[in-house]
Amino acid sequence: MGVKSSASGSKLKRSGIVSSSHLVSPRSVEASEFEFGMIVAWNAFSRWMVRCMAAAGVPDLTVTDVLVLHHVNHRARNKKLADICFVLNYEDTHVVAYALKKLVAAGLLRTERQGKEVFYLPTEAGEAAVKSYRAVREACLMDNIDPQLNPNLGELARLLRVMSGVYDQAARAAASL
Repeated sequence: MGVKSSASGSKLKRSGIVSSSHLVSPRSVEASEFEFGMIVAWNAFSRWMVRCMAAAGVPDLTVTDVLVLHHVNHRARNKKLADICFVLNYEDTHVVAYALKKLVAAGLLRTERQGKEVFYLPTEAGEAAVKSYRAVREACLMDNIDPQLNPNLGELARLLRVMSGVYDQAARAAASL
């Protein structure tokens, strides 16, 4: 927690740990702290996912590739491009379409046509890759998480979902300016 003394030196003011001090609002230093925390966490999480997948035997995937592979494997239901984008909150379908094409070419996913719709589903190699990822995740990540933190993690997850809605609404508002 950052502390900055005022000019008189008699009062201490909380300045927060932020990446862009010029964006800090007097209405909420915490919002800037949250944004910096999300930046650092997202980059660490992205690096983790890519390296975990490489350790699981599937190198050279991007973070989007890894997310898409996991989601297509989720609940053993065939997925359409639009549904994948919706659930993962990707606005640019081309990014996800490229990941799907790459994963199909790698033999981790396959396509199935139903009328005009194209569905994606995992291959045996894709299922094996996510099982191997899970094993690496258990060994490298889960062994380092204190189970007593679980209630806090659940609350943080709810807060992140709420904040994603706030940011999505702000993005719509900014797009209309």
